[in-house]
Formats: sequence, C-alpha cells, structure tokens
Amino acid sequence: MNKIIDFKCTYDNSVGINKEITQKVNLQFPEAYKHWDSMALLAEELKKYDNSNFCGLPFCHTVEGEAMGGIINLGDENIGPRAKDYICTTAEEILNLPEIDYKKGRISEVLKACKYLSDKGENVLLYISGPFTIMNVLIDPRHIFKIFRKNPKTMQAIFDKFQKELLRFVEEAQKSGVNMISYADSSGGLNILGPKFAEQTVEMFTYPLLKKIEETIDNETIVLLCPKTTFALLGTDRAVWKDINLGEPVNYSEACVKIIGQAKFVGQMCIKDNEFKLENGIIKAVTLL
Repeated sequence: MNKIIDFKCTYDNSVGINKEITQKVNLQFPEAYKHWDSMALLAEELKKYDNSNFCGLPFCHTVEGEAMGGIINLGDENIGPRAKDYICTTAEEILNLPEIDYKKGRISEVLKACKYLSDKGENVLLYISGPFTIMNVLIDPRHIFKIFRKNPKTMQAIFDKFQKELLRFVEEAQKSGVNMISYADSSGGLNILGPKFAEQTVEMFTYPLLKKIEETIDNETIVLLCPKTTFALLGTDRAVWKDINLGEPVNYSEACVKIIGQAKFVGQMCIKDNEFKLENGIIKAVTLL
C-alpha cells in the first residue's frame, strides 16, 4: 500500500461571500442565505466577480447538519452561516437524528436555486460535505474520535447513516440540474485524523460512498474531489490517475467542464483556485479501482 500524502490547502475549504458582493446586491442578511432567489442572485454575482465558469452553492458547510437538526448561526453580510451549538454528545444521539427532508428548510432552497440556475443554462456546482465536516455542526469532535477509537462498529453505523444521506443529496442534486458536485471533508483530513484513522475512513466511508456516487450520477455530471480526498484514495490504493489531454493550456475549472462525459471524478487541485492553469493541457482524472 502507498502512503497517504496530505495536501496543503491554502483555502482551508472555505466558502462564503466577500464584502464587495454583499454591498453590491440589494439584499438583507442573513435572510438572503435562506431563500432560493437571493441564493441564486448571490451565486450569479460571485460567478461574475470570480470570472468563473460555474455558479456555486451553498455558501457554507452547514446545510446538511442543519437539515438533520443542527443549530446554526446564519451570520450576516460579512460572515456566512456557521455552527452555533452542538446537539449531540453520544453515538446513539447521532444515529437517532432524523433523515433529511429535501422538501423543506434551507437545503430545499439550495436545490431550488440550483434548478433555477440550471434552467438558465449555467454550470451549477453543488458543494457537499463529508461526515466529519457535517458532524462538526452536530457534536464535539472529541466524542467522535473517542467512538472511532473505542467502538469501530458503532463508527461504521454512523458512517453508514451519513453515506445514505449524502447519496440522497446527490440524487436530489441530479433532479435539480446540478452538473458539478464538489466533495470535501476539511474536518476529516490527514492533518486532523492522523494516518490510521485517515486510512480507516477511506475504507469504511469514502471509497464506498464514491463508488455508489459513480453509479448514481449520469454522464452529464462530474465530481470534483478535494485534493485531500484524492490523495487519501491514492494512498490507500483505491484510485489511480488518468491523464486526459485537452491539447492546449486551460484553467483547471474550465478543464473540469470540458471533460464532463469523459470522466466521473477529478481532484488534482482545489476548485476554488481560479488562477490554477494546466499549462501542459493535461488534466488528471481520478479513476476508482
């Protein structure tokens, strides 16, 4: 087996809205984070500001946790939504959390915004979070690491619960016209979990999830993996690189759109790095084994 290599993230998996955008739009915050039409407007303005080729939603990593009962501070025009108070202290409480209802709440509004933007002909990127990032909204990480260390079977049950929810989220994204899905778990990287737990997470959660996503998405959709996730897969011999030659220098985000239909996964660079250019015209797709 190879060794998992960490990716030094300069973005810290951050999403959000800068002050120039919030000052430009005539919206009230935090209400703007709660409704599909204001979300869509913000996504369009961010696309213009970043000179990007896609509209990205949501503007935080809290929608899944909130939809499972988490308590969120919606923030304001300067700081987006973030976790407020933990609601769980035990594995049993995590396992008893309700299934996500995609017809109500902020997660429903996110999907409505995606559908609106897709119908307008935009490339729509939906950011989804991995289990540790979601659990950061719900429970103190110290409890999770204790469960992981002392009761792997219970941890597997927790992973299975979150895998089911994320697969449902991907299915709803497909229905809403999303053609780009970003998967990241900033709270579950090698630098936080350590080599042993990082390897176990790939085997117990990440690889099984992505194999099922591979079967779920159509050929008009691509999954953009956080490089931390990519290197974890490569380091556990669960994936390999596959070069796709585009024939000319191209920005990474543009390349991701160009190869939709040719690959299901990419992940050599963070999608937030708008300036990253593939000078040799080659993008590395990720092939699951």
